[in-house]
Amino acid sequence: MGTLRTEPTTTLHVVAMPYPGRGHVNPMMNLCELMSSRKPDILFTFVVTEEWYDLIHSDAKKPANIHFATIPNCIPSEVGRAKDFLGFLAAVATKMEAPFEQLLDRLELPVNVIIADTYLDWVVHVGNRRNIPVASLWTMSAYVFSLSRHVELLEQNGHFPVELSAKMSLLSVKSFDTLPAEPSSNMIAPSFQRGEERVDYIPGIPPTRLVDFPNIFHGNGRQILPRTREAVSLVSKAQYLLFTSFYDLEAQVISALKPKFPFPVYPIGPSIPYFKIKDHSSVIGSNNHNVPGYIEWLNSQPEGSVLYVSMGSFLSVSSSQLDEIVAGVHNSGVRFLWVSRGETTPFKDGGGDMGLVVPCPRSGFYEAVMKKMEGPLEQLPDQIDLLVTAIIADAELPWAITIANKRNIPVATPCTVSATVFSMLQQFARIKNLPTPAKLLGRFLSISSKQMDEIAAGLRNSGV
Repeated sequence: MGTLRTEPTTTLHVVAMPYPGRGHVNPMMNLCELMSSRKPDILFTFVVTEEWYDLIHSDAKKPANIHFATIPNCIPSEVGRAKDFLGFLAAVATKMEAPFEQLLDRLELPVNVIIADTYLDWVVHVGNRRNIPVASLWTMSAYVFSLSRHVELLEQNGHFPVELSAKMSLLSVKSFDTLPAEPSSNMIAPSFQRGEERVDYIPGIPPTRLVDFPNIFHGNGRQILPRTREAVSLVSKAQYLLFTSFYDLEAQVISALKPKFPFPVYPIGPSIPYFKIKDHSSVIGSNNHNVPGYIEWLNSQPEGSVLYVSMGSFLSVSSSQLDEIVAGVHNSGVRFLWVSRGETTPFKDGGGDMGLVVPCPRSGFYEAVMKKMEGPLEQLPDQIDLLVTAIIADAELPWAITIANKRNIPVATPCTVSATVFSMLQQFARIKNLPTPAKLLGRFLSISSKQMDEIAAGLRNSGV
């Protein structure tokens, strides 16, 4: 596993070293596969622990120029690591460097560049000792990177550390041991006021409420902030910085960061496997009768002119709210492809000349979860002997969260999307003056008509 065959066509040897976490391994692999598809003469050595190799090596067939190499399982297992996450972070920071260097010594081909996750800051030291350029890959938004880099400004202005109320910062709670069942009013009022304070002095970042900061700035989430700050500070000793973000999405913050580093800073776009989507160009426009109607319709539209709209699989909106969204899309004048739940179309004219609506029937399982579980589970707290002091409910079960609120029981809603996706949505919402994901989750996915009005207005004024 640690020795590579010599590839006669190789012009560049890249070693990729991801942080051992799914939200970091996947973006690194996607980046390598994307580069591989465009430059097949580059050889990639993808380094993971033996445990991670067992987890991912059979996910899908990899390009011939991407090879796995392993280091021993010198860190806590991926299974159950959350029980001592701080210990896991410490092990990643101190236990992986030596076996990684030993692996480099075993490689047959010289290494031309190392791409390493920003959190593996020790790779920068390894690269500098060996005169190997290091590209630091930051898998979250540039916005979060900049906040982490400017914590001292927050401290100077009295905005860090700041205690927010239990309800406002509940998403970052790791333990309910010290969480009161019902926060007192004198606890909520001042902390709520502080959460509404806006930070407007960080270069490139628009005014942002403290409550909208990432959870590493609140509550127990602050325990990992020192590790983040240390990793971010060492980026200046690397030779490249890569953001998995769009420049147009975070233009101000990326432009403000670029002069801070004496090397190139590249926003490479979201590191997702979009390049694996099947290319329909060979069949679009042909006489192939198996081509779906929506593909033929898309082929007849100008390139880059169609807005894709889908309400997802769990967000519930009323008829009046849906009408607002439809009005926003219709009044924007943009071409659109709308994936509609069920067999009915939300447009009275079927989409008209500017749009196409295609059905996406919902499954019976989903309907059962959303309609048949609420009643029995609402009675559950009364049927168990122990006092219920906290509830953890999936964000896709808003009725479970409603039940907890009715009984004044603290509730946490785990966010199951990646940190990168969550941060990008948060930044987009801030730019468009829409409710942020953190705010939506904090309101338990209950979107008001006023919020829907804002979304519709945003669509009308977006100019896409």
